[in-house]
Amino acid sequence: MSYCHAALLQRRGVIRVAGVDARKYLQGLITNDIAKAQDGRAIHAGLLNPQGKVLFDFFVVAANGGYLLDVVKDKSGELTKRLSFYRLRAEVDIVDEPSLAISAAWGGEPHPCKDAVVYPDPRLPELGFRLILRADTSAAELGCSPASEADYDTNRIRLGVPEGGLDYGFGEAFPHEALFDQLNGVEFAKGCYVGQEVVSRMEHRGTARRRIVPIESEATLPLSGSSIEVGNMPIGTIGSVSGASGLALVRLDRAEEALARGIPLTAAGVKLRLRQPSFAKFSVPAAALSA
Repeated sequence: MSYCHAALLQRRGVIRVAGVDARKYLQGLITNDIAKAQDGRAIHAGLLNPQGKVLFDFFVVAANGGYLLDVVKDKSGELTKRLSFYRLRAEVDIVDEPSLAISAAWGGEPHPCKDAVVYPDPRLPELGFRLILRADTSAAELGCSPASEADYDTNRIRLGVPEGGLDYGFGEAFPHEALFDQLNGVEFAKGCYVGQEVVSRMEHRGTARRRIVPIESEATLPLSGSSIEVGNMPIGTIGSVSGASGLALVRLDRAEEALARGIPLTAAGVKLRLRQPSFAKFSVPAAALSA
């Protein structure tokens, strides 16, 4: 049996949404189907603005008669306010849960832990499990070896899985660009939600020209936020970085045109190669770094 690794994700926080209207309330706001968040399963979802761009990304899991949202900690207060704005007369309570923390475990299944909510990461099986638990819970209590947040990011980057706030700016990317359509973050068959018309139009027209994709180089990649260029024309931005591997939001059509003409992709003078994630149903143009 493989031995799991567990990392406390200090950048993540927890919001509780409860009340008799919680299910219906969330269903009318988020990109995914709340009905899937049951029987120990969670959903990956987002809350969009009316223009269809991702304001928040999070996970939703049913717990104790309500729902727990695993969200970027620095955005939890803003998300609580945004959710409250849409509450109107719904009987819903929305509160931060500062006593709870988020951990990730991969490489094997963690042991059951008292009071912890454990669920498979709904985006990709290789990401393992996510846990909502007390902040002082140790990796040993989960039957795992301790790992760092950087270790978790290295695995996430290797798999090609983006995270909001690191690989795209909130309010700046459409769900397709952030791979919600590839990583179980949107349900196209559900009813209306904020920004739904834009998302449906992009899906049916196939108009997502920008995508977050893995990048590689023969040297350490430039810092997050560095521009990716063909010649002097910017076509993307680097997000998460782990040594010579990373993720970047790239105009794939422009990258394909450049590579077909033999023009390399560079960032701060470092030559880059794009890589196709195993789960992607879209094509990523690639070229050898030595080309």
